[in-house]
Amino acid sequence: MQASEVPRAVAAAVSTASSLGLAVDDAVVLHDSNKLTLRLLPCDVLARVAPVAQQVARFEVVLAQRLAASGCPVAALEPRVEPRVHERDGFVVTLWTYYEPVAPREVSPADYADALERLHAGMRELDVPTPHFTDRVEQARRLVADRDRTPALADADRELLGDTLRSLGRVIGERGGAEQLLHGEPHPGNVLTTGNGLLFVDLETCCRGPVEFDLAHAPEEAGEHYPGVDQDVLRACRILVLAMITTWRWDRDDRLPNGRRLGTEWLGRIRAALDHGGLDARG
Repeated sequence: MQASEVPRAVAAAVSTASSLGLAVDDAVVLHDSNKLTLRLLPCDVLARVAPVAQQVARFEVVLAQRLAASGCPVAALEPRVEPRVHERDGFVVTLWTYYEPVAPREVSPADYADALERLHAGMRELDVPTPHFTDRVEQARRLVADRDRTPALADADRELLGDTLRSLGRVIGERGGAEQLLHGEPHPGNVLTTGNGLLFVDLETCCRGPVEFDLAHAPEEAGEHYPGVDQDVLRACRILVLAMITTWRWDRDDRLPNGRRLGTEWLGRIRAALDHGGLDARG
């Protein structure tokens, strides 16, 4: 979120919670990316705030309710208020249960894989309209091709990313097994370690595709504990996901700290992975 918008976003969250009868004297920023995540005190509620034009909050709220009702390991909405999206001053605000982190923060690969498998099992039962994973790949490919939005990307690196996104997206689509609803980005930053076990957050990235696409975001060892995984497809998905997140780092509007340094480092990892794996990203 733009720095100039943060004070208004915080005020929108505070006023929304207060209007619903929740006691709010303070708002602690926990995370700031495309949306702002706040801990509201003393009511101890998690608020997520995003500009109205840049959100899919209604989809996320409905999906979270349905998954939680079926026993899936997802963060719950705040039970003291109506589970819905609130609009205020150009922002959408959603209110969630705040989970105090518990030790150990290090999650075993087996536990990670088990939680993701249970999430996928619940998602297979849902029929909701979502993008295909290749739609997200295409978004990254268009960003690579847009020199105005990625002006610092060297020609050789631009070709590498474009070819990798195009060819591996096609290969996975052709070789992948059964497709289903996926989280989309179940990386460690979207997993909470709580007293209730591992819980997934940030459901707005959901898409359809093979489970290997989700596993590519998880720690590498987790793939060894997830049953029925096609390891060749998973390896291709890992390179594809690496190409996608590398692309975001070269966006002129990217705000991730050290993002450009990471983008440079990841370009080297993509080249090494392609050379080591014998995968052809030129097709």
